[in-house]
Amino acid sequence: MAASISGSRTCYPSAALPRGSRRTVVIRSSFPPCSPASKPSTTLSIGGKWPELQGSRDWDGLLTPLDGALRGELLRYGEFVRAAYASFDFDGRAPSYGSCRFPSRSLLRRAGLPETGYQVTRLLHAASTSAPAWLSPSSNSSYIGYVAVCDDDDEIHRLGRRDVVVAYRGTATCSEWLDNFKSGLTRLPSSPTLFAGDDDDEAMVESGFWKLFTAPGEAHSSLQQQVRDEVRRIIHEYGGEGKPPLSITVTGHSLGAALAVLSAYEITTAYEITTATAGDDAAPPMVTAVSFGGPRVGNAAFRRRLEESGGKVLRVVNSSDVVTKIPGLAVDDDDDDSGGEAAELMARVPRWLASKMGWWAYSDVGRELRLCSGDAAPNVVASHDLDLYLKLVAACTD
Repeated sequence: MAASISGSRTCYPSAALPRGSRRTVVIRSSFPPCSPASKPSTTLSIGGKWPELQGSRDWDGLLTPLDGALRGELLRYGEFVRAAYASFDFDGRAPSYGSCRFPSRSLLRRAGLPETGYQVTRLLHAASTSAPAWLSPSSNSSYIGYVAVCDDDDEIHRLGRRDVVVAYRGTATCSEWLDNFKSGLTRLPSSPTLFAGDDDDEAMVESGFWKLFTAPGEAHSSLQQQVRDEVRRIIHEYGGEGKPPLSITVTGHSLGAALAVLSAYEITTAYEITTATAGDDAAPPMVTAVSFGGPRVGNAAFRRRLEESGGKVLRVVNSSDVVTKIPGLAVDDDDDDSGGEAAELMARVPRWLASKMGWWAYSDVGRELRLCSGDAAPNVVASHDLDLYLKLVAACTD
């Protein structure tokens, strides 16, 4: 089918999904392997095309129609997110609730990905204190994802580089749900070595996401610190002259998509701070966030800072998914059409309500691949399902 495009958003019409699929979508409780039609290719050689697929040219010419190699990469990263869900212990009655069900060494295999060529190097945890203890049976720190490094020579050759994946699940605990609703914007801490002269244009992000990203837990440092430490270790071990190029791909669904964007910002800005202070001339790894069904994360200044630091974001969006339209009212200062529509909508919203809810000044981050599910997912829950996202991506043809 032909695809329509407007600005940086690509919209694919309804794909041929199995009859009755609206009744069989399962949310998080079960993640069976993809059907053969939706499985990513593990034989297609990417080689020197990998920087373009990772966003070096902002995916120009790859989204309409969707490039076959990019489609395979999106499905592959979606499967890594599925593994983060599959390895999470959802049993609220068990003492292990909120932890990872599998050891690191066997996580991908036991989560349904037996032959990825990647090895999990660290489990990631996020802390939230939003819910009272009687409402949340787990500790304030829950397993939320993992870091995996490609360590297979054949796969490194196929991909054209050594890839590092940081994968996040979506919302699972009561505390995380409460954090999701903290839609007010909070200021990001600034560094004296970066973004000089931006005092009047402060980068701000959604306070609930930022709290989940930066709050330390009882037994773990903050998710922000975990990501920073592991990425620094990996760059030290695998980066450098004479070694394969290094890429870092941060991917997630729903809440995990928001954390993926924050992680990409953290990695790129932390690397710039390190090289600016240490005088390191080594080329930085390419950092890309692949977001499935992600909510908005921050304002226009945050988006610009992420772009200036070199981070790339590809947002995969189902047009029927309301989660991708919240929180707030998005204002895109370089898109006259969307800015006008947002301004018109703002004029109809009482200022006191928008201010109290923190609705002002949100901005969509990165390039958007918009998929249309038609009537295949008639409700909010089904439209947001990760399985549906992967089926829609798989149904896009060159």
